[in-house]
Amino acid sequence: MSTLDVRELHTLRELEGANALFEEIWGSAPGSSPMGVEQMRALTHAGNYVAGAFADGRLVGASVAFFAAPVGEALHSHVTGALPGHQAGLALKLHQRQWALDRGLRRITWTYDPLVRRNAHFNLTKLGGLPVEYLTSFYGAMDDVINGGDDTDRALVSWELNSPAAIAAASASRPGPVAVPDDAATALSVRNGRPVVGRGDASTLLVEVPPDIEGLRRTDPGAAKAWRLAMREVLGGLLAEGARVTGFHERTSYVVARDTASTPFPSGDRHHEDQRN
Repeated sequence: MSTLDVRELHTLRELEGANALFEEIWGSAPGSSPMGVEQMRALTHAGNYVAGAFADGRLVGASVAFFAAPVGEALHSHVTGALPGHQAGLALKLHQRQWALDRGLRRITWTYDPLVRRNAHFNLTKLGGLPVEYLTSFYGAMDDVINGGDDTDRALVSWELNSPAAIAAASASRPGPVAVPDDAATALSVRNGRPVVGRGDASTLLVEVPPDIEGLRRTDPGAAKAWRLAMREVLGGLLAEGARVTGFHERTSYVVARDTASTPFPSGDRHHEDQRN
């Protein structure tokens, strides 16, 4: 693996390279990048975060973030994309963390699709961020290769930059497994590729994520839609009632701690059937 050089981007040529990289990663049509050159130019000129990761001089990852509320405390990372095989995503997030700390910030937030296992594992296990809010159809419908026309439900991650988990990530320490009590119940699971809603009345719940939601969007849109609705109901419902995500278990499931005095979502062994827009 090549040594990465992570640095801020400022010139138009650098920003055009980041725009082209985003189009490649997202499979966007030309001119439909999730973050265009003009926006990046304005953000970097105003002192916000625009950075790239280079392997042997080639741009293999880029990230864009801007200052957020509360003023002086938070940075919101709007988009980060990286090509596989370089660990550029991790390098960019750690560079972003140090950039934020150098400016007196305490927290970085960002959104991600809670149905994508590898992103959940990366955000929660490798970095130590935690989902704090479920955002329904946050960006509206997006018809790029990654989103495939699906509703853009997102989980909002809060990454406390001086938390033990964030400090461990910066020091390349291997995180320990998230604690799961013996009496934890499964609130959402996979059966024959489909979501099954289970119990919601335990104090600790496991919410399983499908193995490959992006593949399902291509091969079985009905199953992908069923997963979107199930995750919205279960994880979205739990977060709305005040439950807390505490980690990601064995690369498969969110671990959620809830107040058993709260009203759980309806329980039972129910399949979400084929529903199409």
